[in-house]
Amino acid sequence: MIKMAGTPVSFKIADVARAIKGARKGGMEPGRAEIDPATGKIVIVAAAKVSDPENDVDKWMRNHARSS
Repeated sequence: MIKMAGTPVSFKIADVARAIKGARKGGMEPGRAEIDPATGKIVIVAAAKVSDPENDVDKWMRNHARSS
């Protein structure tokens, strides 16, 4: 158990590491972890998604679409 400012909390660093590892294994790219020190609840928040790479159709449309 970790102590923060004299108050014991109900999570360990290993718990956070395990949650992040599980998120990555599930295909998520974690951006941050939120931890409720009172309950030990760990929430992994996904990193902001960068726009999807442009595919061949997108490239064609960008080069051949008529401008309005």
